[in-house]
Amino acid sequence: MMSDKYEVILASAQQKIAPDWQPQENPVPVSLLRGDTTAFQVAMRLTNWGYEWANIKIEADEAVKIVVRQVRLSPANWPKPGMYPDRLSELVATEEGYLGKIKLVPRQFRSLWIDVETDEQVAGGVYPIKVIAEDEAGEEMFTVETEAEVIPVILPAGDVYHTEWFHADCLADYYKVPVFSETHWEIVENFVKCAAKRGMNTLLTPIFTYPLDTAVGGSRTTIQLVKIRLEQGVYEFDFSLLERWVKMCRQCGITNFEMSHLYSQWGAKYAPKVIVEVDGNETELFGWHTAGTSSEYQAFLQQFLPALDEQLRQLGISENTFFHISDEPSMRDLEQYKKARKIVEELLPDYPIIDALTDFEFYQTGACNRPIPANNHIEPFLENDVPNLWTYYCVAQRGPESNRFFHYSSSRARIIGAQIYKYNLAGFLHWGFNFYNSQYSVKPINPYEITDADEAFDAGDPFLVYPSPNGQPEESYRLLMMDMAFKDIRALKLLEKMTDRKTVLELIDKLLEKPTMTDYPHSDEPLLRLRYEVNHQISVLSKGRDCL
Repeated sequence: MMSDKYEVILASAQQKIAPDWQPQENPVPVSLLRGDTTAFQVAMRLTNWGYEWANIKIEADEAVKIVVRQVRLSPANWPKPGMYPDRLSELVATEEGYLGKIKLVPRQFRSLWIDVETDEQVAGGVYPIKVIAEDEAGEEMFTVETEAEVIPVILPAGDVYHTEWFHADCLADYYKVPVFSETHWEIVENFVKCAAKRGMNTLLTPIFTYPLDTAVGGSRTTIQLVKIRLEQGVYEFDFSLLERWVKMCRQCGITNFEMSHLYSQWGAKYAPKVIVEVDGNETELFGWHTAGTSSEYQAFLQQFLPALDEQLRQLGISENTFFHISDEPSMRDLEQYKKARKIVEELLPDYPIIDALTDFEFYQTGACNRPIPANNHIEPFLENDVPNLWTYYCVAQRGPESNRFFHYSSSRARIIGAQIYKYNLAGFLHWGFNFYNSQYSVKPINPYEITDADEAFDAGDPFLVYPSPNGQPEESYRLLMMDMAFKDIRALKLLEKMTDRKTVLELIDKLLEKPTMTDYPHSDEPLLRLRYEVNHQISVLSKGRDCL
């Protein structure tokens, strides 16, 4: 909509809208299933000079839940400096009954992000939605009208493991609260709820302080769910904090747990930091000063891991728990890794051990039978039909593969869903749900100001949520793209259940031009078309069938 005063555009959720980027009209109708979430955007700017405030309200049927937020800009210093649309900021309701107000500025776009959510009982049909902007006098400035088609079929639960490493220590650091104080627990729960709502079903669990992203000889804030006491060579374990963690996670919707790594990153050379009460004093009994395969640490694991196994069985999560040895070992670490893994396997024979592992030659040695290769090194693993295969990406994946940096198009984040489905992957891992430290955890940072771990990683790599002042996570544009990607997987698997895998793969190849892990459309429309067509076929096939 264009007038002599305003330019207003109904845009897709997948389109990044920055102040000086010309938005395009949404090319695909909005549709969703029961228990689903989708979104669209309204971009707006003044066409002349001056400033105006717009009061926002929504008119929509109460059967669909509408959540409106403003897309805010976040700074990037590395590798492409600039301000990028990323943070989704809640509007502040006004006394006049508006959802909130936003400032329109001359010749720069501002946008609203509008979630459309359904529960599992909503009736099917087409639901009109109006986004109305009024001035301070209550006069209409403009109205944007659209509609959402609700297909009366429930979106099934996901069965792909999805973990974004959760850094509870960073929450304690940022909010300046003691670890595992009641305030810390409240904040952690807020962030876990967000993770679960946005498709994460697996959570990194700090039985010990994470031996991750820490400078050799350095230290992260201690966060250890297991209290340990040493008395005359015998260890005593208090698992009450772990029990509370598991209960909290389950209440939030987390179903799977990955215990924090039992050895240091990049090769298992050292033990993680382990705090033990010795003679009444808290002591860092193991850490950088302890060789990973030392007799002292082995003796500790021989007492600790069986006790932990018993606790996991009592908690009812033993069949939903993964263990890690060391993150991304290389061939030069092979013998050390094998020794470390042998210790753990003998003590925990019933648990899967998974590790980020990109080196296919390392996998071929048999030292790690549940590898998680990076998506730019996954081809040999796919070609050799490695079972139970996951994938991951991080700052090192800067080529044509999918990723979610600030300066990448949103299609490069959302495509991971179709890729996971096409290659029948079992899981996805990323290291940064909320990493608020500089590289190697040398110091904490403010993620509202620093989005690249202090110019170490591509902006957007270290975290998906921002820590708002009230202890709640502020979601990012990239988090919502990941949520859509994993909802895409669930919809594709539902269509497969109603047809067959060959039919779904043919649809993906047709609309996404036979995508691979490195070759796929970078524009917004193909993925939007794919999800719309999947929903449409589910709708047609469900009529007259008691299948869902």
